[in-house]
Amino acid sequence: MSSQSAAVDSTPGALLSVNNIEVIYDHVILVLKGVSLEVPEGSIVALLGGNGAGKTTTLKAISNLLRTERGDVTKGSIEYRGERIDGLTPADLVKRGVVQVMEGRHCFEHLTVEENLLTGAYTRRDGKGAVNADLEKVYTYFPRLRERRTSQAGYTSGGEQQMVAIGRALMAKPNLILLDEPSMGLAPQLVEEIFEIVKELNQKEGVTILLAEQNTNVALRYATNGYILENGRVVMEGEAKSLAENEDVKEFYLGVSGDGRKSFRDVKHYRRRKRWLA
Repeated sequence: MSSQSAAVDSTPGALLSVNNIEVIYDHVILVLKGVSLEVPEGSIVALLGGNGAGKTTTLKAISNLLRTERGDVTKGSIEYRGERIDGLTPADLVKRGVVQVMEGRHCFEHLTVEENLLTGAYTRRDGKGAVNADLEKVYTYFPRLRERRTSQAGYTSGGEQQMVAIGRALMAKPNLILLDEPSMGLAPQLVEEIFEIVKELNQKEGVTILLAEQNTNVALRYATNGYILENGRVVMEGEAKSLAENEDVKEFYLGVSGDGRKSFRDVKHYRRRKRWLA
């Protein structure tokens, strides 16, 4: 496990490599400060940290959606299957198999559930039969969406809208899904349901997943590896099991102190113990 992030050398089996990137908004606001990470093919990698740590910005840097918010990658590089992708358009990335599921369960509210799902296949050229087969597969993973297929998406529940967002990404036949805060605003039971489906998609469909999530406890139970961000920097990384057993991670992100009790330490102690930020 390492502390401060350094440039990552691409290794065999790395589907995605983010190499020492910096992101600046409005030409002046430095948001990411030398972030590096790797996503091995076939893995679930968790990008963890509190609100404002830089998780969403990292995903948008990978999917090239920063410019819609006046952001730019000013240093470093991003590689997918060994080729740089930081100059591609979001549409080009979708064609290559990189799809982002945005934070906040974005749906076309006026369209039906099924119409929303079909919009995910707009870049495909493999015929209506193949698209319909994948639509059926989505309904197999999300049987609730089959029941609501003719309902307007804007009138479905938050959990159903998250299912629509993930299902729409699947319709693009992705190799890599960038999944941003899937648990946000959902009841614990629904969170477990969503993560179980994500695990199935990874294991049965071979979809690699980079997951940005504030719910560290759930994310580390389903991920293979993890990176913790603080103030735009990677401050800790390693196998998910090792991170979950780390005493600092337990205290600061899982809310459990070394003796197993809930930790409600004061802010000064919290900052003093966060020695990796020094």
